[in-house]
Amino acid sequence: MESPQAPLPPRRRLRLSIGAAVVLALVVLSAAVGLGIMRGQAAPVESVPLEDTSTGTGAGPEATDDLYVHVLGAVEKPGLYVLDRDARLVDALAAAGGTTVEADLAAVNLARMLEDGEQVVVPAAGAMAGGPGEVALPPDDDRIDLNTADQAALETLPRIGPALAERIISWREENGRFASVDDLLAVPGIGEKLVAGLRDGVRV
Repeated sequence: MESPQAPLPPRRRLRLSIGAAVVLALVVLSAAVGLGIMRGQAAPVESVPLEDTSTGTGAGPEATDDLYVHVLGAVEKPGLYVLDRDARLVDALAAAGGTTVEADLAAVNLARMLEDGEQVVVPAAGAMAGGPGEVALPPDDDRIDLNTADQAALETLPRIGPALAERIISWREENGRFASVDDLLAVPGIGEKLVAGLRDGVRV
């Protein structure tokens, strides 16, 4: 017959209690970690789209505050330049290394705001704007240049008073150089009959 087992000493019982507590803590921690992993797999974080095409207000990769301007003519370094959205013509000329000594600065409005995709041509003095195919004007040409004339010069034209002269200058400042005399039709208050009467006295 076996003798009954002797009770454990108090110190050994304490060690067993601490060991049981550690095991229980590890089990609880493992369960918590497993639950967190399961929750993470069940509810993944959604990524933010780059661009909201439904409203057109997304910050997609194509959004930009720059504008591209092609500078040609009497400048030191003709070419394509990227400028700030609020740049003016003087900024484009500065980016192109400045103008050459032949440049006719009276033919351009340095304070004009630029537009994206615009081509700026700085003409040489005594020449018509047109890039490589510039043509020198005859010395006896006394016609009014629509791209350089001030208000006083424009008012010397037939049927052009102060109001129409101001509109011509305003259109030139907002839209750039007149490419042809027919561009006058885009100025408010000027019709085909008036352009026909001005055609022999003006040039671009």
